[in-house]
Amino acid sequence: MRKKVLLSIITLSSALALSGCGNKTETPEVTSVVEAVSLEPLTEPVTQTEAVTEPETVDPYYIPEGMMRSYLTGELINEGQGNRRPVAIMLNNIIDAIPQTGISRAGVVYEAPVEGGLTRLMGIFENYDDLDKIGSVRSARTYYVYFAREFDAIYAHYGQCEYALPLLNSSEIDNISGLESVGNVAYYRTSDRKAPHNAYTSAECIQDGIDYLGYNTAYPEGYDGHYTFAQGNEVVTLDAGEDAKKVVVGYPNNKPWFEYNESDNLYYRFQYGAKHIDDMNGEQLAYRNIIMQYCGWESYYGTQYLNINVSSGGAGKYITNGKAIDITWQKDSQYGKTRYYDEAGNEIVLNQGKTWVCIIQKDQTDRIEILSEN
Repeated sequence: MRKKVLLSIITLSSALALSGCGNKTETPEVTSVVEAVSLEPLTEPVTQTEAVTEPETVDPYYIPEGMMRSYLTGELINEGQGNRRPVAIMLNNIIDAIPQTGISRAGVVYEAPVEGGLTRLMGIFENYDDLDKIGSVRSARTYYVYFAREFDAIYAHYGQCEYALPLLNSSEIDNISGLESVGNVAYYRTSDRKAPHNAYTSAECIQDGIDYLGYNTAYPEGYDGHYTFAQGNEVVTLDAGEDAKKVVVGYPNNKPWFEYNESDNLYYRFQYGAKHIDDMNGEQLAYRNIIMQYCGWESYYGTQYLNINVSSGGAGKYITNGKAIDITWQKDSQYGKTRYYDEAGNEIVLNQGKTWVCIIQKDQTDRIEILSEN
C-alpha cells in the first residue's frame, strides 16, 4: 500500500557564489510539494515453511552386516560367536562355592537337582571370548550331558559320576574333562577357595582344550538352533496365562526364586535368601524366559546319584512377561532336542533374551509357587 506525505515548504534564501567572494546571485523562494513513497513492500511477505523430514522407518527384521540372530537368545550377536559351537560348562552351586564367576554371560542356564538336595548349574556360553575366569567348574551328571548335546555344545566339566562315563566316552559328545590329560590345559585352580570348589576355566583355556582335543568348532551343516524365538520387535505376552510376578522353584536346599520387574520385563533371581549375583561384575542374574520341565526320576541302585529321565516327555511351565502357562515337553530322539508345546499343541515361542531352565522332579512339583505379587 502506498502512503502520501506532504513535505513542508522549503525556503531557499541563501545565495550561491558564482565568482569570487564579493558577487552574489539570489534565487527566488520556491514552494514545492513532493510525493514520497514508503519503503514498505508492495505485497504481503511470504512466509517460509520449513521442510519436514519424515523419520526413517527402522526395519525390525533388519540384520546388520556381520551380525546374526543368536541360537541361544534370539538376540543380535556377531557372526564369529553366533556361528561357533557354544560351550556348556558345569557350575558349582553349593553355598561354599558362590557366587559363580562369568555365569551372567551364559545365554541359557540349566538347573537340576543332584544328590543331597543340592542343585548344580550348567551355563551354555557363546559370548565368552574376553572372560579370564569362569566357574567354579564341577563334575558331570548324565542328564546334563544330554542337555549339552541338544545345543551341539562342547561340554566342559571337572570329573563325572561313573554313570555318565559311557555317554562321555561315546562319539555323541565332545567333552573337556578336568580329570583327563587335557585338564592341565583347560583348567586352573585358585587359592581363594578350597578344593574342589576352586577349579576354573577361561576363554583361553577353553580354546586350548579344544585345540588339544582337535574338536570342530563349527555347527554341522543345516543346524537351525534349539528354540524358536519371537522375530524382530515382536513380544510374547501369554495373555491367557496366570499372573507370575514371583516364581518359587521349590528346590529344598538353595530355595531359589525369581521376581518379575515390569520396567525391563526380566525375572531377577535369588537363592540362599539373597540376590544371586555374578562375582565378575556384582550384578544380579536376570532372565527373560523361565522353563520348568517336570521329569520322572529314580536313584541309581545303592547310591544317592539321581537318574533323571529327560527323554520320556512330561509336563511343565513356560513363564515370561509376568505370565505363566502350562506346557508339555517331548524329546525328538535320544540325542535330539527337547521341544515344548502349549495346551493347543503349538510349539512355544520364546521372547528374545536369556533363558533359565529348571528341571523339577515330578513328584515334587507341589513345592512350586507362582504368585501374582512379588
